[in-house]
Parts: sequence; C-alpha cells; structure tokens
Amino acid sequence: LQEVVNALQAEGVEAAAVSLLFTFGNNLHEEVVAEALAPLKIPISLSSRVLAEYREYERTSTTVINAYLAPLMGAYLNRLGDRLENTRVRVMQSNGGAVRARTAAELPVHTIVSGPAGGVVGAFHVASACGYSNVITFDMGGTSTDVALCEGSISVTREAEIDGLPVGIPIIDLHTVGAGGGSIAELDAGGALKVGPASAGAEPGPICYGKGGERLTVTDANVILGRLPERFFLGGTVPLAVDRLAPGISRMAWTRRWTSIHSLAQGVIDIVNNNMEQAVRLISVERGYDPRDFTLVCFGGAGGLHAAALGRALAIPRVVVPQFPGALSALGLLLSDVRKDYSKSMLIPAEDAEATIRRELEVLHRSGQRDLKGEGFEKKSMRVVDSLDLRYRGQSYELTVPFTRGFVSNFHKMHERRYGHSDPARPVEIVNVRSAFFGRAPKIRFPKMRKTQSKAKA
Repeated sequence: LQEVVNALQAEGVEAAAVSLLFTFGNNLHEEVVAEALAPLKIPISLSSRVLAEYREYERTSTTVINAYLAPLMGAYLNRLGDRLENTRVRVMQSNGGAVRARTAAELPVHTIVSGPAGGVVGAFHVASACGYSNVITFDMGGTSTDVALCEGSISVTREAEIDGLPVGIPIIDLHTVGAGGGSIAELDAGGALKVGPASAGAEPGPICYGKGGERLTVTDANVILGRLPERFFLGGTVPLAVDRLAPGISRMAWTRRWTSIHSLAQGVIDIVNNNMEQAVRLISVERGYDPRDFTLVCFGGAGGLHAAALGRALAIPRVVVPQFPGALSALGLLLSDVRKDYSKSMLIPAEDAEATIRRELEVLHRSGQRDLKGEGFEKKSMRVVDSLDLRYRGQSYELTVPFTRGFVSNFHKMHERRYGHSDPARPVEIVNVRSAFFGRAPKIRFPKMRKTQSKAKA
C-alpha cells in the first residue's frame, strides 16, 4: 500500500478513487487505504461512502466519476461556502433534493443532472397546484429535450448512465434526446433529412440570431413558419435577423430538394416532433403506461412551441404551460426539499424477512436522522420513505417496491406491468433495503388567478 501511495505522490495526482470488492458489507480495508492516502492531501472517494451497494462494477464506476468531479466541484463549492459563511447555501442533487454545499463538495457525483432534476420538481409542483398528479414533464431547451413520467410522485432510478458509464446513485428518471431549439437539420448518410443531435449552440447559434450561424436549426424553422415573431423574441430585447434566413438556406445545396423554404421548415418541425414523441413513448408506453392518463407539462425555452403537436400525437388530453416556462427549472431548485438517500445490500430470500428488514432500516434511520439534523431539521419535520429492491431468484436486475405489508405481492404486480408477466410461485430475493429522508423546505405560494376563456376564431 505504501508503494502505491509513493507512486501516486510521484505522479502528482489530483484525486483518488478507492473501490474494493466486498466493501458493501465491510468497509474496514477501504478506511485503511484512505488513512494511508491522507498525507497526499487530495480528495479521496471511497466506494463504501459513495455507493455502499452490491455490484462492484457500478459501485466502482460511480466512485471514479465522483473522484473525477471532486477537485473542481469541491474547490468551487467549498470556496462558495467560505464566502457565504453566514448564509445557508444548498445545492441541487440529481435525486430532486438539495443538500448543504459542503456535502455536495464531498459527493459531487450526486449533482450530475441537477439542472434537469430541478425542472421536474418545478413541473410536478405546478401540475399539483393545478390538480394533476399524473404528469409527463417536457423540458425542451436549446440543445436537448428531457422528459420524465410522474405517477403520483417523482420517479427515481438507479440505472442511469453518463457517457456510457453506469451511475448507481438515485437520479430522477429522465430520458434525454438531442432535440432542442439549436438542433441542426442536415441529411444523413442515406440522404434523408435528420434533426440533431448536433447543435448550433448559443454562439454563433441559429441563422436568425444574426451572429454568423450558417446551419439551419429548429429555431430557424419556427421563425420561417411564423411561430416565433421576429419583433418579440425574448420579450423584444433581441431582434431576429429574418432577412438572413432565405439567403443562408439557399447556400445549402441539399435544401434545393424542397419546393419551398416553408415546406423544408415544416419537415424540420415534423422530424423534431417525432424524435420527442419517441422519447415520451419510451418512458410511458414501453413501460406499461398510457399517455392518455397523464397531463403534459411543458417548459424550457422551446417547450411551448411543440407541446400541442406532441400532445396531439400521443392523445394526451391536457397540456399545462407555466407562466414563465423558461424559469421553471430555477423555480424547482427553490421548491426542492432536502433529501438524503441510504441503502444496505442484503441478498436474502424475501420470505419471512420482515424482522431482518426492520433491523437494517433502524440502522439507516439513525444515519438519516443524524444527517438531517445536521442540515437543520428536527425529527418531527422529517419524512421517511422506505423501499426494497426485489427480484426473482436467478434474475440479474431488480425492481424497487415500497416497503409495505404486502411488498411481495406488489412486486409481482409491478413485474407484470413492466415486463408483461409475473410468476408468484417463484422465490423472490431482497437485494437492497433503502431509506430516503426528506426535510421539508419552505414552499412558494402561488396566488390564484381568475379563470378566463377564449374561443378560437374560425
């Protein structure tokens, strides 16, 4: 071990990740390694602290990503905390909850999709205020679209990937496609029109920005079709260079296949709408949900332009458009509760396991109460949600089921809906027990507005 420490010191490493094979059950050796690495004075990520769960590959991958982020995120958040010493600073996490800045500095992997997560929190809150609990959130920005399905609550997954690497931490169950206002339209290798995932970005951006952009984008198509008025873009603060669209498009040889600039623009819109429709189908139809039972909540800079077409294509009966859709993700950050997640791998038969489960949950509850107290919450203001990762014996992956008296029968029902079959006679195995602790943050109260109704002109 000392030879390894000497080698790392000679290389001048910035951070270290430590992941040993069975530390989800016994973390003693990882703590010994951490003690040996302490003289290097670098961020050290232990898998037993980052993700103390069964499956060494996912645990190691998550720990390495945490170590990769730690020098930059840790330095920034610690510096921010020092400068705002007398102010309560919290950072959004990927699970839809917030934590203290210093906690996020130690475990930055928990913040990797915090922006989109804030959008889901904001959208679900607005939908709930409107009286809708089953919602599909639709966040279309400049480079991508994020969609999520919430059936009565915000759904969290532990099977996410970042650049092809598995991340085993709790993350709001989002699906992302490269479809945004800046997505570029071009021909693929077979000569068919495609849109995205390449994006023009903000600089130079779409042609209509007048900053030198030379590639047709979704925003340009919306301007051509009159869906974005040139004089009122961004509240009238940014005039659109509409006069550059036709000359710019005429310079693209491939665009001559269309009879008019308007038919080309409509083709771009149809394709990007189809891409987003497929994303919504993936999180709904392919998982056993009927989109007709949900309300579509659209936000992001471009969401309102495409929500009606998306709702029509999926037969979604209602579309909710917030008053300030471009700021909804920021609203979600303000509304998010403090959240802490805890887990323990068990790998035991589910039969007659309730007493064992409760013993393990008591340990997790003590950790959760201690940590939330450190966040400034009293025990009476904490909310706890317990769940189990279950699978049929012999399977490789699990489903997360709330810990209730009939958790095994609920697992069979969930398996039936997700995969189209179940086997109540087959033994069920408990892989992990989980506890999520919530500290309720103050909520913004929205004033009620008078209802108005307008009739479409013939």
